[in-house]
Amino acid sequence: MATAKYIEDFRDGPRARALADALLGEMEGTSGTCRFMEVCGTHTMAAFRFGIRSLLPANLKLLSGPGCPVCVTPTSYIDTALECARGEKVIVATFGDMLRVPGTESSLVLERARGADVRVMYSPMDALELAGREPESRVVFLGVGFETTAPAVAAAVVEARRRGLGNFFVHCAHKLIPPAMRAIVESGEVSLDGFLCPAHVSAIIGADAYRFLAQEHSLSCVVAGFETLDMLAGILMLVRQRKRGEASVENAYSRVVRPEGNRAALSLLEEVFEPGDAEWRGLGKIPGSGLHLSEKYRAFDAAEEFELEAAPSQEPQGCLCGEILRGVAEPPDCPLFDKTCTPENPIGACMVSSEGTCAAFYRYAER
Repeated sequence: MATAKYIEDFRDGPRARALADALLGEMEGTSGTCRFMEVCGTHTMAAFRFGIRSLLPANLKLLSGPGCPVCVTPTSYIDTALECARGEKVIVATFGDMLRVPGTESSLVLERARGADVRVMYSPMDALELAGREPESRVVFLGVGFETTAPAVAAAVVEARRRGLGNFFVHCAHKLIPPAMRAIVESGEVSLDGFLCPAHVSAIIGADAYRFLAQEHSLSCVVAGFETLDMLAGILMLVRQRKRGEASVENAYSRVVRPEGNRAALSLLEEVFEPGDAEWRGLGKIPGSGLHLSEKYRAFDAAEEFELEAAPSQEPQGCLCGEILRGVAEPPDCPLFDKTCTPENPIGACMVSSEGTCAAFYRYAER
């Protein structure tokens, strides 16, 4: 009951209306349109689910960014995961969102229907335990996601090494959010006034990780939680920064996020991974935006074990997932949206994921 009450406090209707009224007051008489990017897919979904978009002034626009871990995983990675799944005595262990993401010619759910051993896991440790129970098989965990999920994968790898497991591998595609934010800003494709910074990622890396955006690009940044009052308060803080002509990093989620982040989680990442280049769906290869297993833990790298080599990604014809992830298009702009691409028959990753922008538009937006 205490948890339910705690959540209700952050969804209080009168307080939400007061914040929305304050937003309207701040934006009244403002010239031009304020454009903020919500980086996290959970923010995107919450903005629709709680009706936050309907409370915003007409001259304030929220753009979705590259913060859905499934959406930004490129087709080439799916293809190499399928290559693993087709191997003899191989079990591919993955979070459920990855099952229906299309590769070039197939998907994990299709390969499972054809006889591949693909299993849904709730944590990397579950995959580790599976490897311990089935020593005759090689278990490949799909390491997808940002700074939020990477520490749990790192902990599993450390534990696998401690136990001496030789049949547990990670197909690593972890990504770092700040380099992607930098790439979007420096591309010049989209005009932004600031970022609503991701809550989960910020709990790991800390609010200070965004200071380069304020200092080098004069962009406002506010870390916000996922509840209604969190998001409205965060957007209001962004608007007030803009009106004052300031660009700084503020933290509207201080009950969880510290300036320096979670040092224990960061130490674990430094122990197991090393930064490197990574390919993002829609954004291409971004220098220093990926996490690769370090030399000490290279024996657990599925890419080494299976000699995986990713071919160039080929996106489905007509699909605008890449443009949507960069904030230069919205789902209704895509010729496939709500026609050939639906949650029942997803063509692009943004329609598959529970945090995908297309899935959010399809489920909640008026069409």
